[in-house]
Amino acid sequence: MTPPFRPTPRFPGAAPARPPGPPWPVPRPAPPAATRRGPLRRTAVPLALLGGAACVFGYVAAVDPNSPGHYPLCPLRYYTGLYCPGCGGLRSAYAVAHGHIGTALGCNAVAVAGYLAFAAFWALWFTRAALGRPFAPALRPAHRVLALALLAAFTIVRNLPFGAALAP
Repeated sequence: MTPPFRPTPRFPGAAPARPPGPPWPVPRPAPPAATRRGPLRRTAVPLALLGGAACVFGYVAAVDPNSPGHYPLCPLRYYTGLYCPGCGGLRSAYAVAHGHIGTALGCNAVAVAGYLAFAAFWALWFTRAALGRPFAPALRPAHRVLALALLAAFTIVRNLPFGAALAP
């Protein structure tokens, strides 16, 4: 067995000599056609997510959250009597699934905004995936802070007497 090639420095402290070969980088060959993804494969994950969301909305549409015993209670509401930002979200989803947008807004307006934002982001994701373009949404830190501040303000106002219209 021959030992592996280990070039020795020409001078003490100098970098080792390069092994023989071209001095320029060799270009990589193009990937074979079998690894390119078709439109159905590119849209598989967005379609799977849409199927999961449709199943969840279908379940909520079939099992009324207004009747007791089907869904767990909100722990914050149970122990403190305060409404969390998600309180009324299931009733809101039930109303959206049945086409009652006014009732859905009365149950939880932030949840309805979340459903609309999900639909918009999903449509953009699906379109870009179908066209073979990358989709990497990223919120800037200022937008994250703004979203959290709006959610906190919604939570505080819906628990105050003058914000009773926002309570579920």
